[in-house]
Amino acid sequence: MSTLTRILALAAFSLLAACTSPGGFSGYGGAGGAGGAGATGGMPAPGTVAYFNEMVGDRVHFAVDESALSEEAKSILIAQARWLNDNPEFNAIIEGHADEQGTREYNLALGDRRANAVRDFLIAQGVAPHRLRTVSYGKERPIAICSEEACYAQNRRAVTVLIAPGATS
Repeated sequence: MSTLTRILALAAFSLLAACTSPGGFSGYGGAGGAGGAGATGGMPAPGTVAYFNEMVGDRVHFAVDESALSEEAKSILIAQARWLNDNPEFNAIIEGHADEQGTREYNLALGDRRANAVRDFLIAQGVAPHRLRTVSYGKERPIAICSEEACYAQNRRAVTVLIAPGATS
C-alpha cells in the first residue's frame, strides 16, 4: 500500500469516526477545555467548565429548518441558566450551527436565530444579558461529517461556550 493510500485511508477512517463517535468532533475545546476536571474519581468539580459541559450539557439540538426550542432543549437550558447564575464569574458565547443542507447565507441566518433563541431563553431564566454573546457559524463548523440524517441532526445545534474568568475573547 502506498503512503498516499495509507494517508487517504486514515483520513477516511477519521471522518467516519467523527460521524459515529459520541459527541463527534469538536474543533473548539469541548469537555477538555479551560476549567479541567479538578475532582477525584473522574467526575469534574461543580464550578468548572468541564462540569458544565459534561454534567449540565453545553448544547441543544433543533429540528430541520427550526429555531424553536424543544422541551428537551428548554430542560437543558434551565440547567445551564441555573449553573450560570450560580457561577457569575463566567460569561458565555452561544454558537448557532446548521447542517450542510441549504445555502451558506441561509444557514448563517438560521444559526443566528438558533443562538438568539438560546440567549433569549437564558435571559428569561435570569442570566444577565451582558454575560451572553452570540455568533453564527451556519454550516461552517460541523461536528459530524456525512450526508445522512444522523449527522445532520448532530450539526443542527446551539453550543454554549463558557469564557473562564480572566480569559479574553
